Amino acid sequence: MTTSTVETSAEVTGPTAGPHKNRGRGRRGLLGALASHGLLTVASLIALFPIAWLVFLSLGPDKDDYLHPGRIWSKMTFDNYAFVLQNTNFFDWLKSSLIVSLGTTVIGVLIAATTGYAVSRMRFPGYRKFMWVLLVTQMFPIAVLIVPMYQILSELQLIDTYFGLILVYCSTAVPYCAWLLKGYFDTIPFEIDEAGRVDGLTPFGTFARLILPLAKPGLAVAAFYSFITAFGEVAFATTFLLDDQKYTLAVGLQSFVSEHDAQRNLMAATAVLIAIPVSAFFYLVQKNLVTGLTAGGTKG
Repeated sequence: MTTSTVETSAEVTGPTAGPHKNRGRGRRGLLGALASHGLLTVASLIALFPIAWLVFLSLGPDKDDYLHPGRIWSKMTFDNYAFVLQNTNFFDWLKSSLIVSLGTTVIGVLIAATTGYAVSRMRFPGYRKFMWVLLVTQMFPIAVLIVPMYQILSELQLIDTYFGLILVYCSTAVPYCAWLLKGYFDTIPFEIDEAGRVDGLTPFGTFARLILPLAKPGLAVAAFYSFITAFGEVAFATTFLLDDQKYTLAVGLQSFVSEHDAQRNLMAATAVLIAIPVSAFFYLVQKNLVTGLTAGGTKG
């Protein structure tokens, strides 16, 4: 009598306890998913709002429309874009920006890749101190560097030249990219280098034919950083470029600001146009960016 009662109670309570726990677990999972999606949605809106606001202001025909943004709805126009493209040196600025940015990317990534690989694979005297010296160079503010850099470029007759500005930008991009790529090269097994030597490749041949194809994610991150560093920089470009035909986009944007006036509608339209090349470059390297950013930090 007692045994049957216990078994009956177990049969009754057993099946009902399981679904109750599952429902609770499922409810918590659903609430967590909704909370995470809601948080990501809010974060995305916060990130996109400045861009949407800039595009909205660029459609206002008057320079003071930013003071009364509600009035833009009734008079939206693309005249600001037409004026920038037709009545300014926008395409000259774009050409200068692309020359400087792409030149910095190619030269900077090449120097940073060889430097990072050498420190990652070769044990020469002072290799650790060398990397720390590269890091220390990033600690000096631009205001301190402009004067000595101007004197050096002046003696080399590189003032108001694209190559001089590219060298200046490389001095900023190479140290960071060398650290980044050194960490990424550390994740590539040494056995690949040994296999290259067995096949008769020189150290440079091993680097070019075996290591670089495996390091595409890291190279993509370094290239993107170098491109952005050169494309949006203002202080060095303003100091070292004297001819308005050679201005970069970031410097040309300042031409809409005078001592007593600022054409903010034209500035907004130009800023939107400036973002197009950067977005295109980001689209080209986006597949490798996440992999490069995470893998480069796994080993020191």
